[in-house]
Amino acid sequence: MPDTAHDDLLAGFTVPQPYTMEAVAGAPRAPGVHVVLDGGVVIYVGRTRRGLRDRLRQHLTGNRDSSVLHDQVGQLLDTPDNAASAADIADWLGRREVRWQETDSPEGTKEALVVALKPRFNRQLPKPRDANGGE
Repeated sequence: MPDTAHDDLLAGFTVPQPYTMEAVAGAPRAPGVHVVLDGGVVIYVGRTRRGLRDRLRQHLTGNRDSSVLHDQVGQLLDTPDNAASAADIADWLGRREVRWQETDSPEGTKEALVVALKPRFNRQLPKPRDANGGE
């Protein structure tokens, strides 16, 4: 049975596509929010104020210091004898799906999605902001 609340939250996002370098080559160079799905379930919500294309590529090719998603997937794939390589992480992500949405205010959209969906690879819920917009 489809999760209509989930569908409503992602209504403005692109259709799901494989999370590969070929797919992200079509992502815009604009600010926005992206979600990674595993079997239709959102497992990560990310945002960028710069370009979605570059940020999506960074998750696939970056390192554990440059991407929370890259780090979290690496920890999942690590074994006691072997740390997962960037290629292992990109391969795992390539078997998942990605969607994105352009927005000039990615922070609010990301926060709402993380609170509503509680994705497994987001480290923590965003900190509430005080009335003055500070942390």
